[in-house]
Amino acid sequence: MQGNDPAWLEAKKKANAENPWFIPAFIELAVKNIVENFLKKNILENWNRQYQIPNDRRNPKNIGIAMAGNIPLVGFHDLLASFISGHRAAIKPSSKDSALIKHLVEFLESREPGINDLIRFSDLLKNCDAYIATGSNNTSRYFEYYFSKYPHIIRKNKTSVALLTGSETMTELEKLADDVYQFFGLGCRNVTKIFVPENYDFVPLLAAFKKYNWLADHHKYKNNYDYNLAIQLLNKKFYMTNGSILLVENTPFFSPISQLNYEFYADESAVLSSLENHPDIQAIVSNKHVPFGQAQCPSITDYADKLDTLSFLLSI
Repeated sequence: MQGNDPAWLEAKKKANAENPWFIPAFIELAVKNIVENFLKKNILENWNRQYQIPNDRRNPKNIGIAMAGNIPLVGFHDLLASFISGHRAAIKPSSKDSALIKHLVEFLESREPGINDLIRFSDLLKNCDAYIATGSNNTSRYFEYYFSKYPHIIRKNKTSVALLTGSETMTELEKLADDVYQFFGLGCRNVTKIFVPENYDFVPLLAAFKKYNWLADHHKYKNNYDYNLAIQLLNKKFYMTNGSILLVENTPFFSPISQLNYEFYADESAVLSSLENHPDIQAIVSNKHVPFGQAQCPSITDYADKLDTLSFLLSI
């Protein structure tokens, strides 16, 4: 994954062609995060030791995995967990993210023919013993309908937020920009709303965020920016911008691409109590929670939707 094998380079090129949101910089970022946080030998050994995974699973089950396609290789962790648990995986990749995962499985099969019996791709996830499915709130209803009678993990829309105190350094604000802009804000770990104290000075924040002004040159992102800017202008709403993002005072946790919602607070502890364990929140970025700049760098045990995938698989 870190190398320059021509077939791997071609797979990454194909992924970008099939999904314009998968720009080379963000494909490389996704790969880097997987390599550094999931695939190092000591990390895998500690993970294995923590769960006391049996060396030989005598009765492996068929696990159907319906993958999302919002960011590159977002379904890799589910495949890794299934593989480590000793089960067989039937994968339905997202049409928006199939080239990368298919290439990696083909690579594994070329090095270890036995992988053919453990991992397969399928357009229809039938006759599985359990399911892991990730999608939107809308698709989750379909997943619930089809998979409810089987053991399952079904993930819905989630997002992340940040809580600022006003004492953040410029370096911390620039790291927060990573949490907001990386992957165009499409991931569940992207910060789509910030909470700021009353009378907060937004000027340093907008200046720090200029490190990602280059995203305004991306046509799909720019189209979203222009559209959301037009909405603010037509509705005569107050907004702030640095040319690549719109800051809008708004209640929802979720914000559209190119927009960051904000809300003022008077009591920090009250805000935190409302955010912790909220069903829509994947991560809270602050000086007391996930560090600035680390939202898109989950560890191998930072499970999506805070549902322990490996424990689920080992219980089947």
